[in-house]
Amino acid sequence: MNIIVELLNNVANLKVEGRLDTITAPELDKKINELDAKGIVLDLENLEYISSAGLRVLLSTHKKFVKLNGMKVTNVKSEVMEIFEMTGFADILDIE
Repeated sequence: MNIIVELLNNVANLKVEGRLDTITAPELDKKINELDAKGIVLDLENLEYISSAGLRVLLSTHKKFVKLNGMKVTNVKSEVMEIFEMTGFADILDIE
């Protein structure tokens, strides 16, 4: 997995590439918890797969940032969107 972070106007933009699974989820969680931002945008254009461990990271990130300026998820591939829809995450997350 590769994570590219850009901070602009107190909003963190993260491009997440590859697989978000049991092995890589802690890396994303750590990167997000190190951020000093009021909002977050997760660009999942190049995310190929997400497991339950990855979903847990997204849920905890959502809970953290919903109290601030929020969290948006963008450019979700159909394979990942299918997982979001099956798990109910499509109703929880702000997906563009």
